[in-house]
Amino acid sequence: MLRLMKKNAVVGLILTALLHVSTWAAPMQYIYPPPESGGDVRMNFYWDILQLALDETQSKWGPYELQPSPKVMTPARAEMQLGNSQDISVMARTTSMEREKKLLPIRIPLDKGLTGYRLFLIKGINQAAFSGIRGSSELRQFSIGQAASWIDVDILRYAGLDVVTGPTYESLFPMLDAGRFDLFSRGVNEISAELASNISAYPDLTVEKKLVLYYPLPRYFFFPRTQEGEKLAQRADEGIRLLMRNGKFQKRYLQFKKSILADINLSGRRVIRIANPTLSKETPLTDKELWDNLEAELR
Repeated sequence: MLRLMKKNAVVGLILTALLHVSTWAAPMQYIYPPPESGGDVRMNFYWDILQLALDETQSKWGPYELQPSPKVMTPARAEMQLGNSQDISVMARTTSMEREKKLLPIRIPLDKGLTGYRLFLIKGINQAAFSGIRGSSELRQFSIGQAASWIDVDILRYAGLDVVTGPTYESLFPMLDAGRFDLFSRGVNEISAELASNISAYPDLTVEKKLVLYYPLPRYFFFPRTQEGEKLAQRADEGIRLLMRNGKFQKRYLQFKKSILADINLSGRRVIRIANPTLSKETPLTDKELWDNLEAELR
């Protein structure tokens, strides 16, 4: 009888193991939009965070595949494809009420809101014209370039600012160089790498030296509102929160922050703050641990 019980126990363990193998036979697919150009490294940090989160959850959720889609797509196209569960299964985008209705967000600001701290690419010869800007009223005298599909367009126009749109991200650099608008608004987490990637083609461009424009602009991971999308989101959410508890998120974030601010002097800049009317009520604005106010850097 004892032997039979032991045999049954072993069989049970084997069946359990086989069940797990069967459950995990197909890796969970995290397919994201590829870079918009060869030198576009803006999104690397976010995919690093997702990879860390997925690694952290392998014991529970099993294997995964994280890779870019082979199909190049604009942000607007990527959003549409994600909503239709085609070509991609995740994207990292700044949020809005409309986006959160269509897609499933993980409401954790992946870069602690750094994207909302905006600096400006300008033509270097125009720096003196911007040095007298003290607030939004003076800023309204100048035009700001943005891609037509970016939520920033609505935010800036809500504040009464003059916005000139371009069809794509890449189109904005020659437009600025040609004087089609005065200022190209970019996140502090984006601007240095973008200037480095484009300076050979547009040597007259530089970073404006006196201003910071701020509005709360969290960047989330988004997934399709499907059963599979919910599973992908649940795993990513669990993984990110594990990273936050064990300190790995903060460690990677500080590395990222140090690298992006290495060539930027924020000290003494005038900060112009405007509202973001596109945020949903669920935005975790009061959870201070999720945000970086750059207080030390702006002194």
